[in-house]
Amino acid sequence: MRLTKYTHSCVRLEIDGVVLVIDPGTWSEAYALPGCDAVLVTHEHTDHIDVLRLKGLSVPVYAPADAEISGLDNLRRVHPGTRFTAAGVEITATGGQHASVVPGQRACANLGYIVSDLLYHPGDSLALPGQPVQTLLVPMQAAWLKTSEAIAFVQAISPERAFGIHDAQINERGLSSINGWLSGTAGETYRWLAPGQQA
Repeated sequence: MRLTKYTHSCVRLEIDGVVLVIDPGTWSEAYALPGCDAVLVTHEHTDHIDVLRLKGLSVPVYAPADAEISGLDNLRRVHPGTRFTAAGVEITATGGQHASVVPGQRACANLGYIVSDLLYHPGDSLALPGQPVQTLLVPMQAAWLKTSEAIAFVQAISPERAFGIHDAQINERGLSSINGWLSGTAGETYRWLAPGQQA
């Protein structure tokens, strides 16, 4: 599996000739999408889905069943706990709800995706995958997240490798600090990829 990181939470995965893109939002680069075979969207927030870009694609777009997403003819709604095939690749949908930002505020639907039983993208949640994974995509910064929670997330899952995502609002000083904390606790397991870098 080849992973290419794009801005914020968008990643492009190449698996045995199949290309999946996860969370191509309004902050990510449009060139993450050409040639993809399917798109996985964790939730309805625009930093994770750019509906206008996806309208032009003729590939299936998978998203939470309860997500408030409209205007896509190729939208396929997925429930938490569902195992499905996207362009021939096995996907397991986990979680179900966006992490809480403000106590008492309604949280939207959010799915994490386990791809080929190897990689886990949690979206805007720290829901555990419920199974071992080799590669973890770990959110780095958000209104719903503390650095200590991101560290605990990596430690709880104990992947072979982890890469930071959800990072578009962090300046260089913040990136250095958070990467330092994650590297210091996860050791060689953790690495941050700049947009366009591959692993």
